[in-house]
Amino acid sequence: MGGNLKRGNHSSVTEFLILGFSEFPDLQLPLFALFSLIYLMAVLGNLLVICIVCADRNLHIPMYFFLANLSTLDICSLTATIPKLLAILTRKNTISFGECILQMHCYLMCTCIEYLLLTVMAYDRYVAICNPLRYPTVMNKKVCALLAASSWIGGLLEPLPHTFIVSQFFFCDSNVIDHFFCEVEALQKLSCTDTSFIQIMNYTESVFTLFFPLLLTLTSYVFIISTILKIRSREGKSKAFSTCSSHLTVIVIAYGTIMGAYLQPASLNSENSNKIPIAMYVVTLPLLNPLIYSLRSKELKVALNKALSRKRILSITG
Repeated sequence: MGGNLKRGNHSSVTEFLILGFSEFPDLQLPLFALFSLIYLMAVLGNLLVICIVCADRNLHIPMYFFLANLSTLDICSLTATIPKLLAILTRKNTISFGECILQMHCYLMCTCIEYLLLTVMAYDRYVAICNPLRYPTVMNKKVCALLAASSWIGGLLEPLPHTFIVSQFFFCDSNVIDHFFCEVEALQKLSCTDTSFIQIMNYTESVFTLFFPLLLTLTSYVFIISTILKIRSREGKSKAFSTCSSHLTVIVIAYGTIMGAYLQPASLNSENSNKIPIAMYVVTLPLLNPLIYSLRSKELKVALNKALSRKRILSITG
């Protein structure tokens, strides 16, 4: 098979062949249309959120600052996988070794940043509800910038050892990836290198990427719910809950989809079985985040209505 260079008794892959959803040959065109539509809707939705947050001074507060970061990340996350998937669906399904490793790293990086940002947003809601008088002091601009920068830098650095080790793998028998992108477990299964160490790293990384942030997030919400329950008036409880309902919905979707994609029984844990769940995970958050926050956030809806009203006025006067 092409794309291999001999090194002693091993083969060093120079390119991979990604199968995508080749098991559905009659659905290639519909899948191309579906993923193109999802990508367009998600990118435009997140760009709209970023533009509204930047344009409206009333939204220059920590919650929407972190939301703009999340929307930026969602665009990056989708762009790391979907354009290549669209190419695969049009039978342009080869990818160089370097591009494959870069795509894998970008996917891992975006996943790390996503859960770090969601954890930071949970802390922001904790301070807003449990310590409202100290909120402007605790969540000042410098602290917000530091928390956001820490999430991005931490997400960038955390997968680097993982990426370096995978880049040193040898692939003896095949360069065919039965997935829709360069997913780390799919690459491990192709490698003839001993992958026991990186499997340990997979579990370690999942602790820092998923379970530790989840623990911090749940801790924040234990205090948040406890505080809300102590509020006597129904109106006060409703107002307090509304400030964190959007984020809580995103948290449930984020952890629910990734656990559905990766935490499967061993008998089902194969490339073929987790392809569709991972595809759902990749597209769900970037697509739904703008909708969830737009529908549940009064401030965002007001800012959107103002922007649309200005556009109407400009179009009439113009």
